[in-house]
Amino acid sequence: MSKENKTIGIVGARGHTGAELIKLIARHPQLELAFVSSRELDGQRLADHNPEYRGELRYENLSHEDVAAKRADVVVLALPNGKAADVVKAIDAAGGYDPVIVDLSADYRFDGAWYYGLPELTRDAYRGQRRISNPGCYATAMQLAIAPLKDLLAGPPACFGVSGYSGAGTTPSDKNDPAKLHGNLMPYSLVNHMHEREVTRHLGVPVEFMPHVAPHFRGITMTVNLWLTQALTVDAIKRKYVEKYRNEPLIEVIDDAPWVSHIANRHGVQIGGFTLAPGGKRVVVVATLDNLLKGAATQAMQNINLALGWPELEGIPND
Repeated sequence: MSKENKTIGIVGARGHTGAELIKLIARHPQLELAFVSSRELDGQRLADHNPEYRGELRYENLSHEDVAAKRADVVVLALPNGKAADVVKAIDAAGGYDPVIVDLSADYRFDGAWYYGLPELTRDAYRGQRRISNPGCYATAMQLAIAPLKDLLAGPPACFGVSGYSGAGTTPSDKNDPAKLHGNLMPYSLVNHMHEREVTRHLGVPVEFMPHVAPHFRGITMTVNLWLTQALTVDAIKRKYVEKYRNEPLIEVIDDAPWVSHIANRHGVQIGGFTLAPGGKRVVVVATLDNLLKGAATQAMQNINLALGWPELEGIPND
């Protein structure tokens, strides 16, 4: 494995995910932050906003061409949906420059030329691609909750997801307004959500997804209802999850339904609460993860490490 240090830059560094990724980069032994681009924070010291970073770097309001001119080994695009393509075009037009690009938006999740990086399920399909699409946070929770039973499904899994309001980003809206969310649970996009289509494509089975946003800041609870083609016991179902994720240090299979408060600020996933209906063919499974970490920044770091030939969990705290 390569031991050479590499440079990394972030476009859209003001957001919640960008801030979490900066923390991971600051503790990574082989990554050096080359630039952080943010229009709103242009000129301000990064260390004043993110104390884990101890250098002198300042935020810059970089054009797409400026990003390409920085020649970082890795470029992370932490932009809203629909904004990544112009940056990628500028990098392509620069000539003689082929960085690893990790896109955190949904823009390339349906593009077969990009590697879809959910390592626990897709790392065997990695073939050295330099363009990586980071899965959605909800989509990560759904796929990890469904995958061990995928071959036994009798119909589309029904997925009830609840996210903290950090998942709605930093641009003000009803979905990230603590005053409007106080004492409330806000359903939205109840059919044909982007993550519903994403999971259907990459898991290879149709799913039904009903997202909600709650008053807490971070963390996802995903409750999945699955109908099976054959009756199983709870023990047999749990064994399938244990076997599937036996060698995955970021996935913990537990007996009880996981609590989102227990996974906040942690880098992994908890899956549990295995409950059978009478007859043994309907099972409910619960998964929790931190939408800003395993749902975004931690997963991006796994993908960066994989692309650079480093241990997948390099720089990711073992909690």
